[in-house]
Amino acid sequence: MSFLDLPSPGTGLIRFSWQATAVFTITAVAAVIGPDWLRWPAVVVALVLFAVGIVTMLWAFAVAVRRSRVDAIGVGGLYLGMGSSPRSVRQHLLGALVLQVVVGIVSASIRPFTSLAFGTLVPILGIGLMGLWAARHGEFEPTDRPIDTDTET
Repeated sequence: MSFLDLPSPGTGLIRFSWQATAVFTITAVAAVIGPDWLRWPAVVVALVLFAVGIVTMLWAFAVAVRRSRVDAIGVGGLYLGMGSSPRSVRQHLLGALVLQVVVGIVSASIRPFTSLAFGTLVPILGIGLMGLWAARHGEFEPTDRPIDTDTET
């Protein structure tokens, strides 16, 4: 499979994951090798991606809660795609996540005790996007028990 041959459905989430990772990587590398003023754009990018990651994680959780009436959804299947996502989707989304982790840790390690430490928060985006993909498009086993929505008290 080619890097540009994105699996569908959920192509937009996968594309956004790689685009956000690229922007984060570029700003982090520029902040490490460039002048000190380049740290500010890196911090802004890292915090924006962290905030988007929080929103996507909560969005994924809300979608999964709705689906849990009929599907048995586990945390590993939701946020890591284990057993719920095709291999190509996991390769793309978890590949971007791994790159986010590496860039965040390496850039913060090269310039310790600086604002580049905020880059270690960016992998929340990768986890959130994997969760959102799995919540919307993942295949889960059906629940063992039917959930009655019309309970009488």
